[in-house]
Amino acid sequence: MRAVVCGAGIAGLALAQRLDALGSDVVVLEKAQGPRTQGYMVDFFGPGYDAAEAMGALPRLRELGYQVEEASFLDGNGRRRGGVQYTHFAKAVQGRLLSIMRPDLERALRESLSNNVVIRFGTSLTHVTDRDDGGVRLTLTDESTLDADLLVGADGIHSTVRSLVFGAERQYLRYLGFHTAAFTFDDPGIHAQVRGRFCLTDTVGRQMGFYGLRDGRVAVFAVHRTPDPALPADVRAAVREEYGSLDWIVPRALGRCPSSAEVYYDQVAQITMPRWSRGRVVLIGDACQAVSLLAGQGASLGVAGAYVLAEQLARADCLENGLTRYERMWRPVVEEKQQVGRKSARWFLPESQLQLRARRAVMKLLGLPGGGRYLATTLAGKPTAVVKELHATRQMPRHITR
Repeated sequence: MRAVVCGAGIAGLALAQRLDALGSDVVVLEKAQGPRTQGYMVDFFGPGYDAAEAMGALPRLRELGYQVEEASFLDGNGRRRGGVQYTHFAKAVQGRLLSIMRPDLERALRESLSNNVVIRFGTSLTHVTDRDDGGVRLTLTDESTLDADLLVGADGIHSTVRSLVFGAERQYLRYLGFHTAAFTFDDPGIHAQVRGRFCLTDTVGRQMGFYGLRDGRVAVFAVHRTPDPALPADVRAAVREEYGSLDWIVPRALGRCPSSAEVYYDQVAQITMPRWSRGRVVLIGDACQAVSLLAGQGASLGVAGAYVLAEQLARADCLENGLTRYERMWRPVVEEKQQVGRKSARWFLPESQLQLRARRAVMKLLGLPGGGRYLATTLAGKPTAVVKELHATRQMPRHITR
């Protein structure tokens, strides 16, 4: 089978690795000119952790990951007002947890690819046409064409594949009332203050978080409430204006905010669709199952969903049945995590002083026996053994059927 994967992000790279390992010819198209450097720190656990282990990528992820001591909430003077110990959370998930920058997660997945996988940067789609033999013909931005047995849209929440094949984004995007941003900068003084823990402003309506990276840079994560889903034309100016009222180290960080091209910025939203496939086209990752950063498992679900899709294609007697089984098995997991994300909004970023005080009280309770397990259940939702069960029953096929 020849598969074209549109998107060299987390889900696309994970799928390319699995399809190649299971006997497919894989071409990955990525509209960016090279590997992306923007992105924030993510907690990687759950089914994605299981999938990375099954894929053999876990040792490299551990090398690139970080051991975080605590998520600390600090007031305008830098005083700690509350926190969550990572040891409690890690214990609740049996230690199967690591924190990693999104670009480093993509790097590890990229390094896991064999030389058989072709990645074409600076390339995307303009048209998708069904062929008479059941495959698809793809017209690319350079006006060349590619024929494939399967097209996979792994190109994120603003998916080009989804727009071309399933229709306009507005049909599927559920805006959750937040914008988010991430960037990195150099400042030895700030790095020394935040090293070893996530440091978050204990604030209402808007929040910035900081973490000291091993190369001396400081990673910044920002989120704020806004009823307007429209993205700003000047991202750097918007970040400086929106977070300029915060105190502590925020003014220094904003002064070192890089150009708009170096800042990750987007809506906080989910994608909900009645079907994830149409003919020989299927969606994975945020293109169809975005849970939002409120659920905290987008990266994990991207890797795990890719693993499930590849396994179901390998086990099915025909491609169409594999796509059906993938969605039947994986959709309930995704929908449950989306519900968790929508319920987490109040906890994630309080919109009033009353909610802020309530969050502080909850953090004190989390320090009591059993608090870590309660937090893991609240943030992660129901555990799933889908990936473990597939891996345990896997038999290497001769090839993936067309």
